Amino acid sequence: MPRPVRKSSCATRIAQPCSPAQQAENFRRSRRDRATEVAQDYVEAIADLSDSLGEARVVDLARRLGVTHVTVNRTLSRLQQAGYVNTRPYRSIFLTDAGRRLAAECKRRHETVVAFLRSLGISEKISELDAEGIEHHVSPETLAAFERRLTRR
Repeated sequence: MPRPVRKSSCATRIAQPCSPAQQAENFRRSRRDRATEVAQDYVEAIADLSDSLGEARVVDLARRLGVTHVTVNRTLSRLQQAGYVNTRPYRSIFLTDAGRRLAAECKRRHETVVAFLRSLGISEKISELDAEGIEHHVSPETLAAFERRLTRR
């Protein structure tokens, strides 16, 4: 018996393939989502480095995120255009107010997901690893449910 067809994504359809326009939209959304994840990881790392070392530098970000300094510089340029960071050549990287708000939200989501996974008996190491992916995709509704469950313990 064939599975039901979902209207939200052509990737799950069995009867007909996606139209080129739908495929293009799916890829655009995927790229947009990935860019959001990267921005979140960077502002969170910049905030962590600033808190622990007093500053965030390109070399520190590259080491923390496991990428090259060229990748960091390209991403910082996009983050600066988006209004999340201020940078100057050969200086530290500073979060804007918007960047600090995003970093705080990311940290809160990450901590909530880790705490929820730990409450299920999952090891700290695995909880941290899994939270890195889940934190970017968890809906506000699910995150609120995690928080409610954690406060009832």
